[in-house]
Amino acid sequence: MKIRLNISDGHYEEVKKKLLDAGFEIGDEGEFVLSESVDHGASFVIARDEEGRKVHVTPDNIIYIESFGHDVEVHTTEGTFLASDRLYQLAETLPREQFARVSNSVIISRKHVTKIRPSLSMKFVLTMDDGTIVDVTRSYYYAFKEFFGI
Repeated sequence: MKIRLNISDGHYEEVKKKLLDAGFEIGDEGEFVLSESVDHGASFVIARDEEGRKVHVTPDNIIYIESFGHDVEVHTTEGTFLASDRLYQLAETLPREQFARVSNSVIISRKHVTKIRPSLSMKFVLTMDDGTIVDVTRSYYYAFKEFFGI
């Protein structure tokens, strides 16, 4: 069984050694994910930069996350990274009070929304800090309204 580790650098080698000693395989393409139990203030998203190096992205830096098929891009204040997890996995691990899913392919950060404009057919159009325009689809209309209290 192959496991992907979502562990801070301080504990990564220790946990990896214990799992390898127990007969598990460790790799970025593992079908199961083992994560540390941490509060959301200290959580992070594991991603890769343009050179393929592993980076830990803190939720405060995330503007929005967008999926294109199997590729998941994390757009941050410091650039764009490719996430190791699927969009639904990120939606489950990010702080719910800070992030909301607004379509089948996008999660946004509340603090990076600069403009909310209503649109036709029960939709919203958002402008993010970086100038990106994001649509809130009808399926997420009521959840988005509740998230922002509108």
